[in-house]
Amino acid sequence: MLEVQVECPVFDSFRVAQVAGLFDVPVAEKACETFRIEPPDLAEPWRIGLIVGPSGSGKSTIARRLFGENLYENVAWPNDRAVIDGVTDGIGDVPTRTITELFTAVGFSSPPSWIKPYHVLSGGERFRCDLARALAGVCTSVSPSASAASETPESSLPIVAFDEFTSVVDRQVAKFGAAAVARSVRSGRVPCRFVAVTCHYDVAEWLEPDWTLDMATGLTDRRRLRRPTIDVDVVRCRARLWPLFARHHYLSGGLSVRSRCYLARIAGAPAAFCATLSCIGRKGHWRISRIVTLPDYQGLGVGMKFAEAVAELHREDGRRLNITASHPAVVGHCKRSPRWKAVSVRRGGRKRGSELIDNYRDAAGRAVVSFEFVGDAVALSSSSR
Repeated sequence: MLEVQVECPVFDSFRVAQVAGLFDVPVAEKACETFRIEPPDLAEPWRIGLIVGPSGSGKSTIARRLFGENLYENVAWPNDRAVIDGVTDGIGDVPTRTITELFTAVGFSSPPSWIKPYHVLSGGERFRCDLARALAGVCTSVSPSASAASETPESSLPIVAFDEFTSVVDRQVAKFGAAAVARSVRSGRVPCRFVAVTCHYDVAEWLEPDWTLDMATGLTDRRRLRRPTIDVDVVRCRARLWPLFARHHYLSGGLSVRSRCYLARIAGAPAAFCATLSCIGRKGHWRISRIVTLPDYQGLGVGMKFAEAVAELHREDGRRLNITASHPAVVGHCKRSPRWKAVSVRRGGRKRGSELIDNYRDAAGRAVVSFEFVGDAVALSSSSR
C-alpha cells in the first residue's frame, strides 16, 4: 500500500473566515489530503497502464509520485511556428522523418495540418499533437516494425505518463485516439511504455491497458481489457463527396472526372474516401489516385484496410490495382504487408504524357514507391485491428 499526503497553506482573510463560519469549515494553518492506493508493480511485464478516477481523487498526485519527470503535463505551443517545428521544443534536434513517423503513429496523419500552428488545429488534432510531443521527449526514433520492439525487454523501455488524457476532446475522438496510441505502442512503432491519466472511464477498453489503477477505490486491476471491434462499411459513392476529404489529402491536385469513387463508413458516418483510375496505356490495370482518412479516424488502420477492400473489388472484376505514395503511413504498411508487392521506386520526375490528362498530379520533386496489390481477400467488416 502506498500512502501519499499533500498539503497547502490556508491564508487568513476576511472571506476565508466568513466561509469557515457559514459552512462550518475547520480552519488550520495547512490543509491536508491523504491518498492511499495499491500501486501497480512497474517491474512486471507491461506496455500500457491507466490511472483513472473522479476529479480530485488524486490521479495527478499519484502519477507524479510514481513517474516523476516522466509525467507529461500540457505546455504552451508557439503561435508563430508550425507544429512540425514546435513539437520538439526543449527536446533537441530530431530528424524530420522521425517526427512525421511519430505524428503518423499517434493518428495525426494529415501533412497539410503538419505545417499549421497548433492554435488553428481542431481539438482532436491538438490532442494528437500533445501526444506526439509527450512521446518525442523520450523516443529518439520511431521503429517501423514490431520485431524491433520484441528485441527490447519491456522493463528497459522508457515510461511516458500523460496527464489529462482525452480530457478536452469529443468522446468518440477520445476513444479512437486511445486506440491509435495503444496500437502504436503495442506494435513497437513507438518504443516506450505508456500510462494514461484521466477522469474518463470510457477510454479504458479502447486503450486496452495491462493494468488499471482506479483512484475511486485505490485498487489496481491487472486484467488487460479488450477494445470493441470497429465495423466498416465500404460502398460506391459519387465524386461530390470529395470536398469533405480534399483538404486532408497530402496532394493538392483535383479529382479526375474519370475516377471510380468509394466511401468507408463507421457507424454510418463518412470515415475515408478512395478513388481509382485506369492506368495510362495499361489495359486492365488501375491505380489508387486518392486515399484519405478523416482526422478523427486516423491511427486505427482503417485507411489501408479500406484500400485493400477496394483492391479486392477490382480483382473480382479482373483488374489489377496499384498504389503510388510518399506518405510514410502508406509506404510503411505496404512494405510490411504480404498483400502488397513493391514494383518501382522513383526519386521524382514527370510521367510522359501526364500533361495531356486533366487533373493529373505527377510525382515531380517527390520520392515515391509503387506497390501492386497481390493479397488474399481481407474481411474488412470483421475488425480494423
